[in-house]
Amino acid sequence: SETSYYALLGVERDASAEDIKKAYKRKSLQMHPDKLAQRGQVVTDELQAEFTKMKEAYEVLSDPHKKETYDAIGARGMKWVEEPFSIDPQDLATNFSKSSVIDRSKIFAIFVAVAVSILLLPIFICLHLDGAFGENASWFATFIPLWIWDGFLVFYHVRLIMMGPIERPEHIPEEEWSDPLPMPKRYMSLFRFCLLALFEIFATLKLDDSFGGSWFMAFLPYYLWELTSIYKKWPITKMKIVTITDLESAFGKTSADFTEEEKEAIKDGYAVVSSLEGEDFDEAVRAKTAARQELIKSAFRFIFSLFVLLQLAGSFTLSWWFVFLPVWVISVLLCLHNYQTFAQVQKKAAEKDPTLFGIEGDPLNASTDYGAVGVDGTATTDAAGGRTSPPTPLTEDERENLKAEVMVHASNLCTKCCSQGFLLVLVCLFVAKLQGATFSSFWIISPFLLVAGIILCCLGLAIFGISENPEDAELFNTTTTAAFGGDTKPDSANAPIIPTNYAPPPTDEVDPELGEGGLGATTQTTTAPEAETPAESAAAPVDLLDTVPSKEQAADMADLD
Repeated sequence: SETSYYALLGVERDASAEDIKKAYKRKSLQMHPDKLAQRGQVVTDELQAEFTKMKEAYEVLSDPHKKETYDAIGARGMKWVEEPFSIDPQDLATNFSKSSVIDRSKIFAIFVAVAVSILLLPIFICLHLDGAFGENASWFATFIPLWIWDGFLVFYHVRLIMMGPIERPEHIPEEEWSDPLPMPKRYMSLFRFCLLALFEIFATLKLDDSFGGSWFMAFLPYYLWELTSIYKKWPITKMKIVTITDLESAFGKTSADFTEEEKEAIKDGYAVVSSLEGEDFDEAVRAKTAARQELIKSAFRFIFSLFVLLQLAGSFTLSWWFVFLPVWVISVLLCLHNYQTFAQVQKKAAEKDPTLFGIEGDPLNASTDYGAVGVDGTATTDAAGGRTSPPTPLTEDERENLKAEVMVHASNLCTKCCSQGFLLVLVCLFVAKLQGATFSSFWIISPFLLVAGIILCCLGLAIFGISENPEDAELFNTTTTAAFGGDTKPDSANAPIIPTNYAPPPTDEVDPELGEGGLGATTQTTTAPEAETPAESAAAPVDLLDTVPSKEQAADMADLD
């Protein structure tokens, strides 16, 4: 088994941070390649790897958060959590193949528990709507899975706050370090979640007629939550994207001379990028676009919740199909936005390479040198005379990258539009149920149940169906390669011997198509050969696979058919 990090440093699991630091210094003096070279010892690759592994152990155990994760899931689990795409499928399959049935059952039970925890709440809601819990069933009891989830999430947020600020790692300079989870952000996250939890509790009690306030009071925490969302996204939508050169020109001094107040002002209102054509500029534009989209969604959610509030409060009695009007509108707008994004990407690709995907330039709008004149009235062929210069030819790699980008956006368009249509079908079923439809509520969640069942079946087959393949086993029998069109021929020394005595049946018939002189004509009566002794039969074996019938035998076989 792999040596633990504690064993590499020579400390116990309950060692303090100071003990771990002292152990690392002691081990460094013993294992550092420079120290070994000073002592006259040859530094091999194995010694270098041991020192690197020991240093890795210290980096994990010296960080309280990484140490806690390591104690829970080990070194390999940490690697999979931090870098999920680094998982080697071969290693994963090998681990499964060597595990016992009990271990595999535990892993499969985890997946089943996750699926049940996710689907239990909608199942309970459907049972309640269908009257399976009785006429006087409590909604608060129906939402028990939701309260359990809320309890776990509250514990998670409180745990984040109790962890305190994240200490700066030693290898990162102080001026470059910033806490990825600042304390104000953690408090705000807990506050926003508490608002949602209060809305869930008030709305559930109102459904049970156990809440003394109005529906507006029940929805008040939700509206406060929406306001906090707007408060978070609004500054991003107003953010200006500038370069460092622009800032230095505006302030009249270099960036190194900026004061702390100026730096804070820049941080709050600007997105500083290296250039207006780099990756960081595209990322800033995407952040602004995403913030604007979130504001639009918040506006539609606000309108929809207001319609639901007025419907539940009895302020107006309209059809639930009208109440869900904001849902229909936002769904259409999302599909149109995705199509617009795809159209813009395709247009840019066509401008860079008009022949991409068979898109040719429009001959009616194609520029020509005929009749082009310059400013002075003389004939010219340059762009100033009205002629658009042709696009720069792209290399094969650039064409492939451009094509791949267009295909990715096309795939995103199809995926999002199809998923949006699927959700609309489910929402339509839900609205029909609110309008008094008599079908079972389980039809609304039946697609999710079907998908969950298929996924669990596939996981079960994958977990329990993987078996260990012996390393010395023959992966492919080369003697059968020829049967699949390969070039390898069977070894005659090891080929199975199938003795046979084949003789064509006697016939006096004449093939009417070939006549008496044809290949199929014969008047000879073939007699069975004399019995051979076992020694003679073994000396001249005949392999049926290598037996090729003669022309006469082939004709006789055709007559039999």
